[in-house]
Amino acid sequence: MSIRDYLTQEHRECDELYAEVESLLQEDNWERALEAFKAFKDATLLHFKKEEDILFPAFEETTGMVMGPTQVMRMEHAQAKELIERMEKAIKERDKKSFLSLGETFMVLIQQHNMKEEQILYPMCDQHLPASNIIENMERL
Repeated sequence: MSIRDYLTQEHRECDELYAEVESLLQEDNWERALEAFKAFKDATLLHFKKEEDILFPAFEETTGMVMGPTQVMRMEHAQAKELIERMEKAIKERDKKSFLSLGETFMVLIQQHNMKEEQILYPMCDQHLPASNIIENMERL
């Protein structure tokens, strides 16, 4: 399996988890929505951790590119994390309007982010890094 395939699959899984949260909120099922949000948040933050702790440092060390695409991805991760925290506050306060508004902003950010990773960064990683070692190390997190 390639790095691109592995991490793209995680993107899709996180998208599905988020869709579940929105679906539950549309039904006003706040308890289940909060549980689903926790699953979404945990999966998304673990995905970011895999990239920030394993993939990005390996890519930077191998290519010498430290101020390139990985730096942009880290900045976007920080923006996404801030939105996730705000979304969590809104869902805990049962503020559907705020949650959905923040969620829309999050989804625009993350879809653009994922496209850059899937189309640019991950193929570069597959070109320069041993996929099996990287994936194995990410699986340990």
